[in-house]
Amino acid sequence: MSDLLERLRAGLPPEALITDPDVTASYAHDMASFCEAGTPAVVVLPRTVEQVQHVMRTATALRVPVVPQGARTGLSGAANASDGCIVLSLVKMDRILEISPVDRIAVVEPGVVNAVLSRAVNEHGLYYPPDPSSWETCTIGGNIGTASGGLCCVKYGVTAEYVLGLEVVLADGRLLTTGRRTAKGVAGYDLTRLFVGSEGSLGIVVKAVLALKPQPPQQLVLAAEFPSAATACDAVCRIMERGHTPSLLELMDRTTVRAVNAMASMGLPETTEALLLCAFDTPDPLADLAAVGELCTAAGATEVVPADNPAESELLLQARRMSLTALETVKPATMIDDVCVPRSRLGAMLAGTAAIAEEYDLTIGVCAHAGDGNTHPVVCFDHQDPDESRRARESFDAIMALGLELGGTITGEHGVGVLKKEWLARELGETGVELQRSIKAAFDPLGLLNPGKLF
Repeated sequence: MSDLLERLRAGLPPEALITDPDVTASYAHDMASFCEAGTPAVVVLPRTVEQVQHVMRTATALRVPVVPQGARTGLSGAANASDGCIVLSLVKMDRILEISPVDRIAVVEPGVVNAVLSRAVNEHGLYYPPDPSSWETCTIGGNIGTASGGLCCVKYGVTAEYVLGLEVVLADGRLLTTGRRTAKGVAGYDLTRLFVGSEGSLGIVVKAVLALKPQPPQQLVLAAEFPSAATACDAVCRIMERGHTPSLLELMDRTTVRAVNAMASMGLPETTEALLLCAFDTPDPLADLAAVGELCTAAGATEVVPADNPAESELLLQARRMSLTALETVKPATMIDDVCVPRSRLGAMLAGTAAIAEEYDLTIGVCAHAGDGNTHPVVCFDHQDPDESRRARESFDAIMALGLELGGTITGEHGVGVLKKEWLARELGETGVELQRSIKAAFDPLGLLNPGKLF
């Protein structure tokens, strides 16, 4: 420990090192439940690429594991510390280095908060689409690490589609540049995409070149009430089948609606079994909403209410954004699943989740990026009740098994981390895991970067 601190101090300013155990303990884990976390030896908060390189050279020399972190808003344990590790928190590397309206790119450091970047590019008439629910606090580096999505993915896609290039500090301290600043480029293997979603297991992202889009017109939202989740999912299928491209298509079940109302008095309709929110940012959103409203009515909607103005639309979006937080108030603890299925199987996914809730006698609320088939079943339970905790864990696994049975994936945007290691192996298969471990070994032969995650 003394040798580690001495070597780190040789290349870092005093304020970049945290050794107080009470403070370092606060960096030990992200927001996931049921995920083991160790005790870090030290927390380092670098401000420069050179400082990150110094940390990795020191870690390699002493064979000390390194756990990269952003804002720790993750939900899979991917940022959890391991015993004796260096926690490398990148939140102080928070500069927007460039915004180019001509090239439609932004160049940023990993600690830039998603919402801060979004507002900065808006000032130039540009738009950075990926918007996770935690966008006011989560960082671009964390978004890249977990390949995160958000509410607008149905039209604009996920983080991976906006990362053009990266600068990455490798495990031995070398600096690697991947990708490009140009609109096109196919030189060599696509290492940029390899790092997106790697959860800090292959290298430390220290700079990112991000693609931007022209800022679209302000969107308007329609809210449709349904007597069942099945009819709401039928409406989703009709909307997509008819070729509509909403900027947002989100679903909240009755449990979620009631939780949001209880927390924030939003006035959402508590009699509904499922609330579908559909938005358009097209030149004529009212016409698009009218067409979608007819499809919702044909699918069985009991009420279809288009927002009259952007302010009402934003209020509805706020309700959806606070869904996960609201469900956390239902019981002392939650496990948030992240199963994505083909849109055509969305109804079966929600019906199966409801059956699992009944089987395990638990409250499970579901909110979903319905346009993507990406569901977030939230298991609510009392963590001080051993039997209820056991049932919560078993129901969580049952939901993931259901997703795979329906041709889906165990994670659409939250990542694997610690929480879903076993399930990653089931989804990829033996050959898939073997090849992924080979890639990991090529970039990190000593196994120092975020050990114990993914595999």
